[in-house]
Amino acid sequence: MTAVDRCSAKTRDWVCRSIKIIEADANRSADTHLLPFPLPLEWNVQLYLKDESTHPTGSLKHRLARSLFLYALCNGWIVDGTPVIEASSGSTAVSEAYFARMLGLPFIAVMPRTTSPEKIALIERQGGRCHFVDEPGQIYAESRKLADELGGHYIDQFTHAERATDWRGNNNIAESVFEQMSKEPNPEPAWVVVGAGTGGTSATIGRYIRYRALDTRLAVVDPENSVFFDAWRDTEPDLTGSRGSRIEGIGRPRVEPSFLGQVIDRMIKVPDAASIAVIRVVEELIGRRAGGSTGTNLWGAFQIIAELRAAGVSGSVVTLLCDGGERYSHTYYDDAWVAAQGLDIEPYQEFLRHFLATGEWHEDSLPPIRN
Repeated sequence: MTAVDRCSAKTRDWVCRSIKIIEADANRSADTHLLPFPLPLEWNVQLYLKDESTHPTGSLKHRLARSLFLYALCNGWIVDGTPVIEASSGSTAVSEAYFARMLGLPFIAVMPRTTSPEKIALIERQGGRCHFVDEPGQIYAESRKLADELGGHYIDQFTHAERATDWRGNNNIAESVFEQMSKEPNPEPAWVVVGAGTGGTSATIGRYIRYRALDTRLAVVDPENSVFFDAWRDTEPDLTGSRGSRIEGIGRPRVEPSFLGQVIDRMIKVPDAASIAVIRVVEELIGRRAGGSTGTNLWGAFQIIAELRAAGVSGSVVTLLCDGGERYSHTYYDDAWVAAQGLDIEPYQEFLRHFLATGEWHEDSLPPIRN
């Protein structure tokens, strides 16, 4: 399509209709719940889970996909018939396939071949097509190549996540959390704990905290084989790694453009075995399965809660339930898969059960983190 075509009245009408369709979808969706996690009352610390699994596409990435599509439409990058291409390990692609189908656009997700079968099926169910690469680091170049070949738009969540969302409010996840906390015993959380995949969620929350002049601190958790933690700790934004994260949706082999380390107060490195152990133990407590990134979030939240208790400080901590565990029945909830990964989750399960019973956190008793 030529530049003239992109500015035609017909194209403008299509874009306006598309924006209304996406906003109507948002209007149909109620806000996600903020769930209290069962901690002993005598701890005087409350933990809340922002349940993002209740979005129409089942994950936190629904918010991001909506924002990315609106951003691309308003920038003139997507018009009628534009093939949409994304580099994604799964959940973002599921949500973007949903919006592409809503607008009648072809959608292709470029992803590592190791992506869970459940997520692949969800993308295809939404009308998307999956394009596989053998090395996680190939997804960027392959996405650009496909976009060039097809005359499409590479939506590029890793670059545009932090700028596509209005961090000052407008019903973003940060505004939603703080409004929902307003009537709780400790309405201004001591900490918010999130993971980083694109970095967009941590950027939005970190900016919002500063914009509202809140005392809340932001902690970002990072899984094995991800460079975010080391790059943030050592101020090395060009740091790269050679492997992809086992915890889908978070962790990257490079520091993504949307990752803003300056708005983060603390980072916590989390063993993959710990992330998986958390979701297994949490299922025993609340009767629900969650994805691995939720386990990573909760490990960081539990560590911070233990520190608050040790310091005799009352307060609240908020983290995210990013997606449901039904997407990972062949991975995180499969003992054979866990064993094949060389992960021993039993020490972490015992550690967690002891923590949840006593509030004690002695991490030096655990195996060292591999990377």
